[in-house]
Amino acid sequence: MKARVHVMLKDGVLDPQGEAVRHALGAMGFDGVDGVRQGKVIELDLADGTSEARIAEMCERLLANTVIESYRIETL
Repeated sequence: MKARVHVMLKDGVLDPQGEAVRHALGAMGFDGVDGVRQGKVIELDLADGTSEARIAEMCERLLANTVIESYRIETL
């Protein structure tokens, strides 16, 4: 079984990497980019039958800093 975890900064948390990407895109001539939020995707190979609750526990304890980040679990 595979799961994909999408981790993003919560709304209102400054994203300096996203801002650097937005600035670089503008400098390269890509107009109209008003904002960029950068996150990460973590792909997990899991034993069959691993529950979404167990994956959420992994996120809460290690994969995401839930003070400033939110996550979404996608099972594949």
